[in-house]
Amino acid sequence: MTIRILAAGDHFVLNRLLIEAVRAQVPDPAKVEFAELTLPWPVQPFGPVGEVEEASGSEEELISALAGAQICVTQLAGLTEKVLAESPELRLFGVSRGGPVNANLTAATEHRVAVTFAPGRNAVATAEHAMALILAAVRRIPGTHAELVGGVWRGDLYQYDQVGPELENAEVGVVGYGAIGARVGRMLAGFGARVLVYDPYLDGTPAGVERVELDELMRRSSVVSLHARVTEETKGMINRARIESMPAGSVLVNCARGALLDYDAVCDALDSGHLFGAGFDVFDTEPIPAGSRLPRTPNVVLTPHLAGASKQTAAKAARIVAADVGRFLRGEPLAHCANPEALRAP
Repeated sequence: MTIRILAAGDHFVLNRLLIEAVRAQVPDPAKVEFAELTLPWPVQPFGPVGEVEEASGSEEELISALAGAQICVTQLAGLTEKVLAESPELRLFGVSRGGPVNANLTAATEHRVAVTFAPGRNAVATAEHAMALILAAVRRIPGTHAELVGGVWRGDLYQYDQVGPELENAEVGVVGYGAIGARVGRMLAGFGARVLVYDPYLDGTPAGVERVELDELMRRSSVVSLHARVTEETKGMINRARIESMPAGSVLVNCARGALLDYDAVCDALDSGHLFGAGFDVFDTEPIPAGSRLPRTPNVVLTPHLAGASKQTAAKAARIVAADVGRFLRGEPLAHCANPEALRAP
């Protein structure tokens, strides 16, 4: 029997990466045939598709491409109730992202379609980007570069009150100590910093760090880097009071999710000089709306949600999701299944 697999890639996780990774995992490549669909992200922003968030393309084009397919590997195709109802042969939907937010898991389970995902795919890239934002903000690199290119030599920034902190011997805080936060913590420790960690889900205390409550971390840290997931408990947890409790002249970085942070409070703290600098890759509204305060705020470094963007991330994402395709075809347990109940006998 031939297995039909749809590779629904985009302009980051390419179809060729998905197909090459799956071919390396399937028990008998001769019994597998591929169909391809190229989604428009990131040339076109993702958004809602049907009832799911953060998806790309349309339900109609995905339904057409899935004709006869038992397996789909993708990054951003939207698995909706309509797609599931129109794709009766589909049994496995592999999402090459850290979480399957583009899949209706309840509907997938009802249709007995297993949904897998790719945790940790962008951990290295995001951790490196967070460190880049920390260093760029602490050393004023983007602003002084732009001024120098424009013919302005800012030697006045050598004044004592204008310089930022060193990382060596500084207390620095990491909020969320999973795959990304732990890497950032190790990088900061490599600079000689003393690392404070807040993560209520962490088992034990990793070597070389100090576990503290969030309020204590904010009060003590001259640099704070956010790496927590967004839940009902974490939305807005870095609020005005906690930002105001940070030491004068400190730096705040967010490469996690915009919903964690009160950006107006950050702008106020930067405008007043209470915060020395900040670096953000994620925002409460994306793209940043016209008229936002952030681009006009002093010593803030902004990047357009690019922290996870590396060639290695794309290749790793394809390999992780392809490995579960191989397990599925061999009848083995899936490593990263978001709805394992879909695989149980009725």
